[in-house]
Amino acid sequence: MITKKHRVLKVMDKTAIKKSNVSQGVRKIIVESDYSGQRLDNYLQRELKGVPKSRIYRIIRKGEVRINGKRVQASTRLAAGDKLRLPPVRKSIKSPARQIKLNLEKTIIYENNIIIVINKPPGIAVHGGSGISMGVIETLRANYPTKYSLELVHRLDRDTSGCLMIAKNRRYLKALQVALRSTSVINKHYRAIVHGNWPHRLGSIEAPIAKNVLSS
Repeated sequence: MITKKHRVLKVMDKTAIKKSNVSQGVRKIIVESDYSGQRLDNYLQRELKGVPKSRIYRIIRKGEVRINGKRVQASTRLAAGDKLRLPPVRKSIKSPARQIKLNLEKTIIYENNIIIVINKPPGIAVHGGSGISMGVIETLRANYPTKYSLELVHRLDRDTSGCLMIAKNRRYLKALQVALRSTSVINKHYRAIVHGNWPHRLGSIEAPIAKNVLSS
């Protein structure tokens, strides 16, 4: 038998669940030096874990996010000491890891206090974008402690598999990107499956990768 008291408790439970998905009140943050030079949208994706990317861009466009009291754009670069104002936002109920069906523990091949290296499977985007709500970096940010500011050191195409490096803060990011540009420190090699008659039994191609333009 469902009494009036039970019905009231049921309504209270639903209200509590609904409120638990919303951050409480306006947040004010002082930007630390580690995040100086970072784009606002990338910073907010780390700071507002569980909030859909579309919602983050919406609150920026509507002027709900302010830096030093002024309206800003998603591409605005942060500076150390900036005063950031964030509105209350609703978090997504869905788990980012489930959305892209990626078991991160099985793909991590190396990790220390500076870097994470994963063996990215084909078919998974490294970051969200047009038509893609979540990628590898968003999933990692949602699953790692807030003390880490995870950043992609480089990118791989969605259909390309292989080693993907993620820095654990911006200081390490810059050092790793410098090392990546120096072929004497880090070398990148790609393997491709080709179709057709190969002119020689074994050979190599040294040329820029062309964009794959599909005819409509």
